[in-house]
Amino acid sequence: MAGGRERGSRIQRPWSVYRASTFELSSEIIGLALAGNNQDPDEPVLEFSVSCTDLVTPNLERKPNSFVAVSCTTPPQAFWTKHAQTEVIEGTSNPSFLSSVAFFQESNINPQTQVKLAVYDVKDRSQGTMYMLGTTLFPIKELMQDKSHRLELELRSAENKRVGKVVVAAWQMEDKAVQRKAVGQLPDSITGRTILSVDESLTESMGVRIRYASLCKDTLLRSVFGGTMSRMYRFPTTDGNHLRVLEQMAESVLSLNIPRQFVKLLLEEDTARVCELEELGELSPCWENLRRQILTHYQTTILTYQGTLSDLSDYRGPSFKASSLKAERKLEFMPTNLHVQRMRVQDELGFDHTYDVITIGAPAAHCQGFKNSGLRKLIQKFEEAKKHGTLSSSQSIVYIPEDIVRAKEIIAHINTLKTQVSYYAERLSRAAKDKSASGLERTLSILTDKTRQLVTVCDCKLLASAIQALNAARPEYIASKASPSAESEQVVLRNDQDTLLAKWSGSNSRSSLHVDWHEEEWEKVWLNVDKSLECIIQRVDKLLQKEKRPISERQDTSLTDPQGGSTKKGEWSEALYPLLTTLTECVAMMSDTAKKSMVFLLMQDSAPTIAMDVSLQYRRDVVFCQTLTALICGFIIKLRNCLRDNGFLRQLYTIGLLAEYESLLSTYGEELAMLEDMSIGIMDLRNVTFKVTQATGSSAPDMLPIITGNRDGFNVRIPLPSTMFDALPREIQSGMLLRVQPVHFNVGINEQQTLAEKFGDTSLQENINLESLARLNSYYEQFKEVLPEDCLPRSRSQTCLPELLRFLGQNVNARKNKNVDILWQAAEVCRRLNGVRFTSCKSAKDRTAMSVTLEQCLILQHEHGMAPQVFTQALDCMRSEGCRRENTFKNVGSRKYAFNSLQLKAFPRYYRPPDGTFGKVET
Repeated sequence: MAGGRERGSRIQRPWSVYRASTFELSSEIIGLALAGNNQDPDEPVLEFSVSCTDLVTPNLERKPNSFVAVSCTTPPQAFWTKHAQTEVIEGTSNPSFLSSVAFFQESNINPQTQVKLAVYDVKDRSQGTMYMLGTTLFPIKELMQDKSHRLELELRSAENKRVGKVVVAAWQMEDKAVQRKAVGQLPDSITGRTILSVDESLTESMGVRIRYASLCKDTLLRSVFGGTMSRMYRFPTTDGNHLRVLEQMAESVLSLNIPRQFVKLLLEEDTARVCELEELGELSPCWENLRRQILTHYQTTILTYQGTLSDLSDYRGPSFKASSLKAERKLEFMPTNLHVQRMRVQDELGFDHTYDVITIGAPAAHCQGFKNSGLRKLIQKFEEAKKHGTLSSSQSIVYIPEDIVRAKEIIAHINTLKTQVSYYAERLSRAAKDKSASGLERTLSILTDKTRQLVTVCDCKLLASAIQALNAARPEYIASKASPSAESEQVVLRNDQDTLLAKWSGSNSRSSLHVDWHEEEWEKVWLNVDKSLECIIQRVDKLLQKEKRPISERQDTSLTDPQGGSTKKGEWSEALYPLLTTLTECVAMMSDTAKKSMVFLLMQDSAPTIAMDVSLQYRRDVVFCQTLTALICGFIIKLRNCLRDNGFLRQLYTIGLLAEYESLLSTYGEELAMLEDMSIGIMDLRNVTFKVTQATGSSAPDMLPIITGNRDGFNVRIPLPSTMFDALPREIQSGMLLRVQPVHFNVGINEQQTLAEKFGDTSLQENINLESLARLNSYYEQFKEVLPEDCLPRSRSQTCLPELLRFLGQNVNARKNKNVDILWQAAEVCRRLNGVRFTSCKSAKDRTAMSVTLEQCLILQHEHGMAPQVFTQALDCMRSEGCRRENTFKNVGSRKYAFNSLQLKAFPRYYRPPDGTFGKVET
């Protein structure tokens, strides 16, 4: 009971002030307190709250709308520097401000630093007209040495009249000095003064802080994120205590690093494709013209990628793309206004809770415009053109989609397996030269496996018929037949029931030529590979058997059979060399023939719609790169936060990471096309996998992710410092590929959405939400099948996950205008399923700011017991003085959200900023 009473009495004071405080702080301890906290680098060195009492205005009938501007100066500096300001509180002479004033390590304050508080009365928030009621100032040393860490200061007007009082209450000082002494096990006294022991609850919370990953100081996160800005708040709770809230926003170097890597991969892929087409060999004039057309389109794209890569390499600007540059062609692969928005909440017991949202301007191809719609419709048009398309020369080639997918797979398998066969053939030769029996056996086993895999890949009907078609396109084949006139005849290749037929057809067709190259010919090619391998296996067996025979037997045999029993150095190598050469040559012949036939097949498929194909692919590349960059940022920060969360890590390698994208785009005008782009970019993330590796060094570049792969699938390697890597489960350490399950929910909220709902079409939004609801339900079903509930984070919510998903389903299926409940419920489901959150609007600046601040306040109220009566005030406080206001300045040079009063009438209630924070600015 005594313990309970002590804790209860302590809770009545600010959470961090635990000292009985019967003496003045020494200068040495003050210096320690202001030096910063090594255990928690995001902790401010000084934080205080401000409130005013008895404010007087010249017009006694009107109560002030007040805020406090904070400036400081540190000798010998002779001028004041603005440091912070509070939110505006309207219509009261006794305002108590929720935004606290925080000084971080980089502020470089000391006990002699002077702080000036200027209280303003805002007459018209929308016009920004205000006047100063009065000022007061104090030295930091005075606040720190006060026994209660509380100063009550008189506020004086410019005429030196008393116009009220300002109360300054420090939240966090002495405990810092005492914590640091305790952690460092310093002596119990300094300059003869006793230092009190550290409270147990404080050390417990310090343990939590040590595990907290700082955006500024953490080895991994600081290599990826930078330019961090912070804001502090103190919000009252329903039980009479206070929540300590740190809001942060940071940009990422990946905004530039990932596009550079990505464009380089695209360049390599398209260059390889051009080489494959050029290596097809000589083709008949008809097919040669077709190849030249395709090569021209690819080479144009390659030149574009080369220019883009050069532009990105030469770029020396900030590590984020401002919204005003979203249509800048040189930077089109960079995501717009990409930031991480973090809220860190510390409760009365000192426990930390971190909530991260990645904010990004809607991934879209702004440079290419939206007149011809976005990716979703363009892909639909492309597929229709592919079905009915014909070239101007009347050549028509039709393939079923499964053949195209299979052809790409065959090429990828052949490239990999051919390299592996050559490598292990060389290894076998080396083992024979070294006369290593164990090495010979082990390497032969791998070589056999890889060669047979390659033969299996090449033993398919599609390959045989494609080779047949390629042979029919050779000039020597056509020359050997009765060739028709070029004007009246054409080549038609059709894929009928997996059998390619090449024939002449036309109005004066004199012959119908079925290709006389039979499947048996192709079968002989890969059978030669099989036979070559068998010869090697038999020869190795004989060599090993001879080696295992007793020496006396080998000597006897050598007398009768000099060639069979010799064990001279080099005998094994000489015996295997010609066989390995034959195998390598047969494999090369088989692989090259197979690969060329598949390249020819893909060439035929792409020919009718090549211009549309290349243009569409370029747009898709741009959109996907922006989306991928955001995903990688989200993956890294989630992995770092949950490095010691075994439940999350198990979920990650078992069913993959849930990535929930929220967008606030309207389904009207250009934003409709942006939404089409974004939805495809997000769905393409299903082709992305992650692999966590151990970093090769400790510098920042060593921690940057590395992308490999091609458009059929990209892998992202995430290097971790050895201490972090060692904390991972064995499955992830062993290189298991980690999948992603992306979902996307959109609800338009602006005046254009009102037009769409009344006169336009909202079906795209409905389809996107329905598709994502199905995937979200599927993900949760997978979770229930293989994982226990205790893998998930705890929640104070009374609504269980199945019930929450049911409510989400009801809202998605309800035809309700601007149903923002969809966004709130989807976000909560994501958090409770250990997912990563992303929020977007056109530029991630204005509507996004409304969304993330609302989400933060909802979390504070539902998960941390923030008093409901301050919900609106807290929301306005974050929007007027928080990080997102600074985001508008970073993007367009103005601290105003780009809304006008008329627009905001169309917005849902909780998405409207406070007066004075919006106006007409560039978006």
